[in-house]
Amino acid sequence: MTDLEYLDRAEALLTAVEAACDRINESTDADIDNQRVGGMVTLVFPDRSQIVVNLQKPLQEVWLAAKAGGFHYRFDGQGWRDTKGHGGEFFADLSRYASEQAGRPLTFPSS
Repeated sequence: MTDLEYLDRAEALLTAVEAACDRINESTDADIDNQRVGGMVTLVFPDRSQIVVNLQKPLQEVWLAAKAGGFHYRFDGQGWRDTKGHGGEFFADLSRYASEQAGRPLTFPSS
């Protein structure tokens, strides 16, 4: 993948995360604050815990940091897949970790 293709896909991922937070906040009382600064989105939950999603341009990866740990994802042609062993998909993992931190089921779809 070229650097430009990576940036297009990675920016779309961050935009999808922001849109999902907005949708969750409009349809529930989850109250997730999302803040974007450049290539990083920080989700802040009511208990002040955070999930940080940031771009790693030199590696063409997206990193996710949550209470559950740190995870690295690379686009495999179909979706963003974990590179560190568990093989999970980014949005499924984000949904799981955000649900754990929010104490309620939350869904982050890819679009």
